[in-house]
Amino acid sequence: MDRLLNPFKQALKAGRLQIGLWHSLSSHLVVEIIADSGFDWILLDTEHAPNELPMVHAQLQAAGGGTAHPVVRAAWNDQVIIKRLLDIGAQSLLIPYVETEEEAKRAVMSTRYPPEGFRGVASLTRASRYGRINGYYEAAQEQLCLLLQVETKRGLENLDSIARVDGVDGVFIGPSDLSAALGYLGNPAHPEVVKTIDDSIRRIKDAGSVPGILTGDPELAQHYIELGCLFTAVGSDVALLANAADRLAARIRSQNPGR
Repeated sequence: MDRLLNPFKQALKAGRLQIGLWHSLSSHLVVEIIADSGFDWILLDTEHAPNELPMVHAQLQAAGGGTAHPVVRAAWNDQVIIKRLLDIGAQSLLIPYVETEEEAKRAVMSTRYPPEGFRGVASLTRASRYGRINGYYEAAQEQLCLLLQVETKRGLENLDSIARVDGVDGVFIGPSDLSAALGYLGNPAHPEVVKTIDDSIRRIKDAGSVPGILTGDPELAQHYIELGCLFTAVGSDVALLANAADRLAARIRSQNPGR
């Protein structure tokens, strides 16, 4: 049964900080590179990236040799989408745009077999090592990590009840959509947004759950970590590539003016 062990979930339960990186380039080659960079987790995005099921399948395989546990962000809180991601071997999921306790409970039920939920049953999937893990059905949910993303005013209003839903392992604050909802589109570092996030982190912890966040600002990342964010993504592969390419091009051009 140790083939099912989810080190990311175990770390969160033990209160150990997990540093992550966002993957939006939708490439198994990129995943293979960044998964072995020393991060604790990487986010495989299917909500805001051109990432489809067979591609995610390859990315999960590519992550297998690295230090970083793959967390897959589903495109939506949808029973069928979640079922397919679980079947290809995703053990940790981030579900976006959760606004109510009822939506949180539906996300939990999508990861549970009947009678606790309505996850479809398939016997020969990658999740069970194609039927080779004895007792998979009975043990699977204990090692599944379910993270819910709150990013709207309505979600904030219901944050406490969302965080308390049984089966929810953590609540992720979506800073970009939240800043837009608060009237600061494109400015997740605005003092009012940061103040709201600070309060949300406290509320999640008070509800007995684990808070998480994404920010490419190292100082802000450290600020949120010190407040208690246990799963914190500190950048993205797109930003790393774009920034490095920009710097290299600017350096060479500055050394060769007029050429």
